[in-house]
Amino acid sequence: MNDIYFMRQALLEAIKAASRNEIPVGAIVVSGTRVIARAHNLTETLHDVTAHAEMQALTAAANTLDSKYLNDCTLYVTLEPCVMCAGATFWAQIGKIVYGTADPKRGFQLIGGSILHPKTTITGGILEAECSELLTEFFKNKR
Repeated sequence: MNDIYFMRQALLEAIKAASRNEIPVGAIVVSGTRVIARAHNLTETLHDVTAHAEMQALTAAANTLDSKYLNDCTLYVTLEPCVMCAGATFWAQIGKIVYGTADPKRGFQLIGGSILHPKTTITGGILEAECSELLTEFFKNKR
């Protein structure tokens, strides 16, 4: 199991989001080699602007581990986290973030990596084409 395997799991969540007419972003949290949380965007369904895939996954993972700290976990998400989600990963002290495609308009890297916990590592561009294509198709169909 590697980053590609787990990003494919996050992509399955993004596809679920699209089927619910949600922006197709999916996220999973992995502890060791075990997926402990799966989530996708629910902002439309819940009428909640904070119901991003990452926020849902972090909450589920914290509940699974019965701990607010996820320092030994990896967050896989199909789209670069926004500032809100990156801030949540700071407070959760997530060990690693792996994302699929960058978000040049709303991604956390617009303000720099200092929003992440100092011990968090980040890897981007895993299955970038697939993650990007899913988003592009979703928005093309909306227009």
